[in-house]
Amino acid sequence: MRTLFVAEPPLSSSRRPRLVIDANVLAAVLFAEPNRDEAEAQMRGRTLCAPALLDYELANVALNKVRGKSMSVDDAGRALAEYVTLDVERWEADPDELVRIGEEYRLSAYDAAYLWVAGRVRAPIASFDRRLAAAAAEYMKQLPEA
Repeated sequence: MRTLFVAEPPLSSSRRPRLVIDANVLAAVLFAEPNRDEAEAQMRGRTLCAPALLDYELANVALNKVRGKSMSVDDAGRALAEYVTLDVERWEADPDELVRIGEEYRLSAYDAAYLWVAGRVRAPIASFDRRLAAAAAEYMKQLPEA
C-alpha cells in the first residue's frame, strides 16, 4: 500500500472560519487568566472579529488590573502591545441596531455590538459571559439564512 502525501499552503486569513471574540476571551489570553488555555484553543485557526470597541474594553481591563494591584503598568503595557499584534477584524456597529438588539435581548449596547458583528459576519461568538452567550444563542436562531 502506498502512502498519500498532501502538501498544502497555510490557510489565508480569508479562508479561516471566523469567530466573534468577546473582550473577556482575549483578556484571558493577554493577561494570563486561569482560563487562558480554553480561550486560546477556541481562537486557534480562526479569523477573529469584534466590534471596534474591543480596543477600549481591553484597555479598561488593563486599567482595572493596574488599579487592583494585580498587574503593574509596565506589564499591562506589554499585554496591550501583544494585543495590537493580533489580527482582529474590527467592525463599526450601527448604533440604531445596537439599541434594538440591546432592548430585545436585555443587553448593554456594548454586548449588543458583539451580537451585531456575529450577525453581520455569520460567525459564532466566544465569551465567558453566560448572559451574553445565552442572548447570542437566541439571536442566532432568528437570523435569516445566509
